Amino acid sequence: MEFIGRKAELEKLNAEYGRDSSFVVIYGRRRVGKTTLIKEFLKEKTAFYFLATEELENQSMKRLAGVVARMTKNSLLQKAVFTDWLELFWVIADYEPDKKKVLVIDEFPYLVKTNPAFPSILQNAWDEILKDRNIMLILSGSLLGMMQKHALSYDSPLYGRRTSQMHLVPLSFTDVYNTRRLPFDKAAEQYAVTGGVPKYLEFFEDGRGLVEQLKDTVLSKSGFLYEEPHFLLKSESMTAVNYFSIIKAIADGNHKLGKIAGVLGQETSALTPYLSTLADLGFLEKRTPITEKNPEKSRKGLYFISDNFIRFWFRYVYPYKGELELDNMQIVLDEIGKDFIGKFVAFAYEDICKDIFAGLCKKGAVSFVPSRIGSYWKNDCDSDTEIDVMAVDHQNKRIFAGECKYHAKPVDAPVYFALWDKVANAGEIKKAFPGYEVVYGVFSKSGFTRRMLDTAKENPGLLLINEDGLAWCTVPCEQ
Repeated sequence: MEFIGRKAELEKLNAEYGRDSSFVVIYGRRRVGKTTLIKEFLKEKTAFYFLATEELENQSMKRLAGVVARMTKNSLLQKAVFTDWLELFWVIADYEPDKKKVLVIDEFPYLVKTNPAFPSILQNAWDEILKDRNIMLILSGSLLGMMQKHALSYDSPLYGRRTSQMHLVPLSFTDVYNTRRLPFDKAAEQYAVTGGVPKYLEFFEDGRGLVEQLKDTVLSKSGFLYEEPHFLLKSESMTAVNYFSIIKAIADGNHKLGKIAGVLGQETSALTPYLSTLADLGFLEKRTPITEKNPEKSRKGLYFISDNFIRFWFRYVYPYKGELELDNMQIVLDEIGKDFIGKFVAFAYEDICKDIFAGLCKKGAVSFVPSRIGSYWKNDCDSDTEIDVMAVDHQNKRIFAGECKYHAKPVDAPVYFALWDKVANAGEIKKAFPGYEVVYGVFSKSGFTRRMLDTAKENPGLLLINEDGLAWCTVPCEQ
């Protein structure tokens, strides 16, 4: 699979490479593309790449010695027996000392599992051997808890040594869409399942129907992703059953902390550590209305499954594991046919629209400088008020309110009028952003009616966004 996106990350790594001494920590959930990013960066560089595994420490030293032997073309190292990591680091430092070198330790937490003192060993190696020898050190890992504890936290022996850290997240929709040979709606449906996780994208081809690929990859007992959530959660915790229960409760439509606790029969305080861990892993997200000034302390927070594949799996696989174990896929295929487009993809489309809007702002197509992009909800006048996409531009004293419509037919003008009424009647928005100009937006995957286009011409401050581009713009922008 071709390398996708990660332009900013590559630029950051190359900037670190240009320093006399650099120590970079890269972390992120499994399958997100850390190793692929590192290998793309290492092209045409002198590099020692070592992938740690769960093995005895002497075996790890032997494998690193093999890496060093191949790189330095010193066959004697293959036969040498090392009992001290520092000896290996000295060999790396002494190789072509005037030439810039990169040392990568991938899946660093596995070395810590084998030897809890390894962070202290590496600290000593960095301070005494590597730091002043024209070497760039990269530590990478997927076990987020261990990466934070042993590479990033104040209590780690390595604290204060790193010159940069990089938390890798899944690819944005626009990054993926720009490289896939798919119509917009098919790309959105694919992204609703894969969520921009590079490893998952490898199993979905542009030329085959999505449902057929789901049958092979997700619904089949031999499919690569059939047991994926079990693997992801068990790699981080021995109490995966608790995490499964929480995610299942949220997948069933329980988003408030109190409701989740009620379904599980537990106190809310008992769930907080689990929710925090799931959020750190990138599986859950606590969302608050954009009007909240202190989101972390807000009582209006709602919990959502932020990983698209996890959300798909708990909606269409987990409830039907019994049938799937008996090779009965039809019940799942019927469920997919019932609401996959209208509910599942339409929900994911809201996040896609946030990404599209951010992209339009970033490239200057829309004159808006967002400091935060999210949503808004509140119960106003006994009726729910919900705005799919809201953003605030403090620099220019503007707010953006957008409605997302994943419809088969072009979107008509009443959608805009309803959005205008929501904003006009939401006193909380006016209170939170007094004197701010309102920019309205309507997102559509199927275009707009003539009446909607005529309405846009008559209403300054209205954006019409068809697929991933502007169909009409009456705020400062590039047509």
